[in-house]
Amino acid sequence: MNRVHLIIEGRVQGVFFRQSSRVTALNLGLRGWVRNRSAGTVEVVAEGPSDKLDAFVEWCRVGPEAAHVVRVERMDAEPAGLPGGFDVRPTL
Repeated sequence: MNRVHLIIEGRVQGVFFRQSSRVTALNLGLRGWVRNRSAGTVEVVAEGPSDKLDAFVEWCRVGPEAAHVVRVERMDAEPAGLPGGFDVRPTL
């Protein structure tokens, strides 16, 4: 198990990024959460096998069809043992 913390910049709010990332993460068997940030970015924390996390990060570099991702800041960390599922959290 590994953990990534992502900050995604660009046109990523109001384009179904959170819901699409949730579906993608669940399909990959990842645990974690996603939320909009008041600065206009999207924040994601995900845990799972490194190959699945890498695939998820690559998806985040593109996002759903209406998104335009400019930058993905990736921070790797030790897993914290997140509960199962992948939640959409309120805006920070």
